[in-house]
Amino acid sequence: MAGSESDQSVHVLLVWYPTQGHINPLLQFGKRLAAHRGVRCTLVVTRYVLGSGKQPQPGAVHVVAFSDGCDRRGYDEVGDERGYLARLESAGSESLGELLRTESAKGRPVRAVVYDTLLLWVPRVARRHGVSCAAFFTHACAVIVAYAHAWAGQLTLPVGDAPPELPGLPVTLGTADFPKDLSDPDSHLVYRDLMLQQSQELEVADHVLINSFHELQVEEAEYMALTWGAMTVGPTVPSAYLDNCLADDISYGFHLHTPMAAERKAWLDERHVRSVVYVSFGSLVTLGSDQMAEVAEGLYNSGKAFLWVVRASETSKVPIGFTDKVKARGLIVTWSPQLDVLAHQAIGCFVTHCGWNSTVEGVAAGVPMVAMPQ
Repeated sequence: MAGSESDQSVHVLLVWYPTQGHINPLLQFGKRLAAHRGVRCTLVVTRYVLGSGKQPQPGAVHVVAFSDGCDRRGYDEVGDERGYLARLESAGSESLGELLRTESAKGRPVRAVVYDTLLLWVPRVARRHGVSCAAFFTHACAVIVAYAHAWAGQLTLPVGDAPPELPGLPVTLGTADFPKDLSDPDSHLVYRDLMLQQSQELEVADHVLINSFHELQVEEAEYMALTWGAMTVGPTVPSAYLDNCLADDISYGFHLHTPMAAERKAWLDERHVRSVVYVSFGSLVTLGSDQMAEVAEGLYNSGKAFLWVVRASETSKVPIGFTDKVKARGLIVTWSPQLDVLAHQAIGCFVTHCGWNSTVEGVAAGVPMVAMPQ
């Protein structure tokens, strides 16, 4: 339970970018902060999410609503990246300012805002209210360093066949080693620009926090610490999977998608130890129909039991008849609480798109990974 207001002299506001992959790292960081006496943490969540029937279980972190300008249907209310980002900045700036004023009027003024670095407008709002800012990067150190060099003009975009050696990266990268947005001329320009612009937060934020840990990316983390004073604060997974320092912190506590938890657990419980291949490509990656067919064929030919997460928007790409063909040893679900699955004794390996949350979760769970970078 969250402590009483009289015990909490430092109020920290956590502002996340509204996607599944961004909320839980920030929430887990907030749980760690809130465990310190005298600290009150409040997670800012869009009105649409709070009104959509999702029941957050944030532990010691308080939850408060704000508007992204799409209170009725979220992103789908706009359906366009540029349009949504513009509305998020406009409505979000006003809503966040009002929230800061309200919290101050209630006698619990916010001292610091920890914000997702994709929300470039948050520091401007916070500083108008005299609040310090901590930039929270949800990506791997190497990715952040690569984008920072591109932002500084040390890379020509799209990255060509012979990219230069870059400070802070332990090896010389080939074109295919860079994030797709930097190397593919047909990349998603809206989000590439957003990722590039977030590099400025390394310079302007009062503090820089990274969802990683030093031992995993030693050279990159040390380079970021020396160059920007950045601190690694990960891995941001529930305490039950790490050190058990936080009582009852056994899950993330915030799922924007509806997991098929009961069916998935019952199915896994029936399987032998380390016998199941778990396949998931995250909340955003979209595979082509040919790729989906190749994955399906590979799973079938493996002869192994498998649990394959295929988002509802992607199920039409599963080959016709495949579900019935493999029903004796394969289960396809539209969503699943990934960390719970990875921690199950039946899981023998993890086929992943190498999203950073998935990578860290796989490491934390100690599950061998088959990498299919996207």
